[in-house]
Amino acid sequence: MTTWTLDPAHSQIEFSVKHMMVTTVRGQFRKFAVDVDFDEEHPERSTVSANIDASSIDTGMEARDAHLKSPDFFDADTYPALSFRSTSIVPSGDGYTVEGELTIRGETRPVTLEAEIGGVVPNLQGGRRAAFNASTKISRKAWGLTWNVALESGGFLVGDDIKISIDLAVLQAEAAAELATVAA
Repeated sequence: MTTWTLDPAHSQIEFSVKHMMVTTVRGQFRKFAVDVDFDEEHPERSTVSANIDASSIDTGMEARDAHLKSPDFFDADTYPALSFRSTSIVPSGDGYTVEGELTIRGETRPVTLEAEIGGVVPNLQGGRRAAFNASTKISRKAWGLTWNVALESGGFLVGDDIKISIDLAVLQAEAAAELATVAA
């Protein structure tokens, strides 16, 4: 098994949710750390964990981001991080099912991601680079994110289902260390 280091410039954690029942709000977390132990021969033996800075949420609208950081949603002052830890990886069709534990606001719940290995290629600076894509849909209410406003026309301001999309680029730890030395 090889330890890989996150390439943050080529990685994203994005989400989307319905607004007023008809439009979609999209956003992302700008700061996160991911640890990947990837076994190329047996990907099901791999592990992944992530730590996401709750205050780095960015929907492109400062007032909405401030509300999402508030106690109504993530309560970023009290719970500064969201986290994920894989518990199993199982081959599924052309990809993998990643079972894990997602913690939001101190609540840990199981979550299932559908994942693909984007590939493993030589890196331009030496070493190797790998890419992974994963997605899931969760109910925000399961993590205590229940703030909402009833609409006069029926329904609610914020949808319950959150779609999460993850694109990770990682470098072999040895290659990443060499890049850091060259950059210094």
